Amino acid sequence: MPTLAEIYSVSKKMKITVHTEKLGEFSQKHVGFYMKYASFVFRTLRRPSFQKFLCWMLRKENIEEPMIRDVHVRVFPFQRKNGNGLAGNCSTNEGKIQIFPKTLKFCQKLRQKFGKDKFILYVRSRARAALIHELLHLKYANDEEKVRELTKEYFAVFTQNRSTQNSHVSSIYNMIFKPEAIKNTIEYVD
Repeated sequence: MPTLAEIYSVSKKMKITVHTEKLGEFSQKHVGFYMKYASFVFRTLRRPSFQKFLCWMLRKENIEEPMIRDVHVRVFPFQRKNGNGLAGNCSTNEGKIQIFPKTLKFCQKLRQKFGKDKFILYVRSRARAALIHELLHLKYANDEEKVRELTKEYFAVFTQNRSTQNSHVSSIYNMIFKPEAIKNTIEYVD
């Protein structure tokens, strides 16, 4: 008999995708960085502990597996018209979710300011929070305020047992959910 995680696994629907037309916009160094970033995020989101958590969250929210068609971990960042980056996107009608990286420049500044360990924790946490957020959009399509509130709650539940293991969890939480925390500590570029 298959386990609940096998039946209700988001990881089966995940893949790394590249818009090949964007390849010409980036140097080889940038492409290499973004490929490593996407691979790291992909592995992070597929970890069994996080998949088990997602299974629990989806059941609790009554979000059925067929509502999730694809989860794309994008290789290149997405910039909005206002210049801000996008962490994720959900097409609720199609059930397609996209997770985007931060820019190389932002990542370099963040790593320089806070070090490798905190940078890695930030990337993992941002990807998890983005996926939680976009999955919640499948149920609360037009209620951004509700989705943000629930994202914070579910992210806190997931990280709660890790907070004793890592002293950076609360500061990472603030960096993800209160972007002004980053703006105040580094020159914000994204």
